[in-house]
Amino acid sequence: MAEVIFLGTASAVSTEEHENTYFIIEGENRFIMVDCAGNPLVRITKAGLDYRRLTDLFLTHFHPDHVSGAPLFLMNMWLLGRQQPLDIYGLHHTLDRIEQLMDAFGWQDWPAFFPVVFHRLPADKMTLALEDDEFRIHISPVQHMIPAMGLRIESRSSGKVLAYSCDTTPCEEVEELAAEADALIHEATGNSPGHSSASQAGEVARRARAKSLYLIHYDTRNANAQNLVAEARKTFHGKIILAEDFMKFRF
Repeated sequence: MAEVIFLGTASAVSTEEHENTYFIIEGENRFIMVDCAGNPLVRITKAGLDYRRLTDLFLTHFHPDHVSGAPLFLMNMWLLGRQQPLDIYGLHHTLDRIEQLMDAFGWQDWPAFFPVVFHRLPADKMTLALEDDEFRIHISPVQHMIPAMGLRIESRSSGKVLAYSCDTTPCEEVEELAAEADALIHEATGNSPGHSSASQAGEVARRARAKSLYLIHYDTRNANAQNLVAEARKTFHGKIILAEDFMKFRF
């Protein structure tokens, strides 16, 4: 059975206790990271995980709080002797800029750098991004300020489904990704351009008939963050959890 581990849960401005939002999906053979903020090597190690197991990296969109850790993490793994290939998935808008960023660091001149395979995904609804014996992952474009994608991750062994909204206003694409999902991880930044409130996240979960809702990407500097669960409960009556750094759950 797969396990989700939150490495960070904060919105764009992180704190000492909360890193920017990104997380791990750990299976038997695949070790998938969704987004790449801060210092991933440190966070993965603190979570008691082995960074060397990383097989796939999904980058949802090219905003600093979601991709700023990628150059450092790639360099760290190279310096620590990684040799196995790494698959990186994202929309053309995202991966074009990641390549440009790495080119600015001169990564093509780093000796014996491990192979990186970029998978540029079309911005089409329910695009199949990855499929093997453990997982089936679809992506869909969502409604953010720049091109961004949400995910639907199916565990082949358990039949359980996990969905992730990414940064987005409420939209049909997320409802489709989260249809009948066992868990929906949905941002709760607030009702602002390109984002959603906890109440709106609850409404999406209700319309999608998701079984549980994890609120993430919220203002962790706000002492009243716990009120987000109560806010979401006004529109969704299933299980609601406020995601915290290093929290884990199986699906």
